[in-house]
Amino acid sequence: MNTDIKNNVARDTAAAPAISMIGTRAMLFEAPGDFTMAHQRRVWALMDAAGARPDVQELIPGVTNLMLIFSAPPDSPQAVADWLCHAWNTLPERHIEGRLFEIGVRYGGALGEDLAAVCAHSGLSAREVIFIHHGSEYTVCAIGSAPGFGYLHGLDPRIATPRKTVPSLNMQAGTVIIGGMQAGISALTGPNGWNSIGFTDLRVFDPHKQPPALFAVGDRIRFYPESIEL
Repeated sequence: MNTDIKNNVARDTAAAPAISMIGTRAMLFEAPGDFTMAHQRRVWALMDAAGARPDVQELIPGVTNLMLIFSAPPDSPQAVADWLCHAWNTLPERHIEGRLFEIGVRYGGALGEDLAAVCAHSGLSAREVIFIHHGSEYTVCAIGSAPGFGYLHGLDPRIATPRKTVPSLNMQAGTVIIGGMQAGISALTGPNGWNSIGFTDLRVFDPHKQPPALFAVGDRIRFYPESIEL
C-alpha cells in the first residue's frame, strides 16, 4: 500500500478529514475542526451510510471520528477514503432523539476531590462551578474508552479543565468528571485522569443487564445537585 494512503489518506486542505488505515482491515475517519454537535451529527450520518456498505463488518463511532472495520482488507483504500469524503461533504446531519436522564449529583467531598483544581483553573468559586455544571444539558456523543462510558458534549467552556498529569489510581464508578471540553460519569472503578467534581449512585454500566450500558448515542443528560460538600 502506498505510504501516503496508509498514513494520510485525506489531508488535501486544512478543513479536510484525516483518514488512515489501522492495520489492513480498519480505517479511521477523523472529522476536521472542533468538537461540536454539528460535526458529531455528521459523523452519525456517516455511520448510517457506512453501515449500508456490504464490505463493512463493524462501525465504532467516537468523538468526531468513526472507525470502520471491514470484512476483508479493502482492494482500494483510496476508493473507500474518497467515498467517505464525498459522504462527509454531502450528507445532512443526523439528529438522534435520545432519552432524557436527570441525574442527581453529590458535589464535592471526598469523591469530588478535584473540584478545587477546577476552581483554580477556571478562577471561579466552587459554587459557581457547580452551578455552571448542572446548568447545562449534555448529549451522549459516543460510548467508549471503558465499557458504558459516555462522552458528553455540552460542557460550558468556563469550567473546561485539562486532564490531570497524574491520574487518580482508584476513581470510583459513578464519579462525575471533567476532562478538557468533555464531561462524563466514570463507568468503572480504576485509574482515571479526568477531574472528579462529584458522585452519583447511578450505575452507567452493568454487565448483568441487557444492554449493559445505560446510555446510548444521542441520549441527553441533565445534572442536579443532591448535596454540596465544600
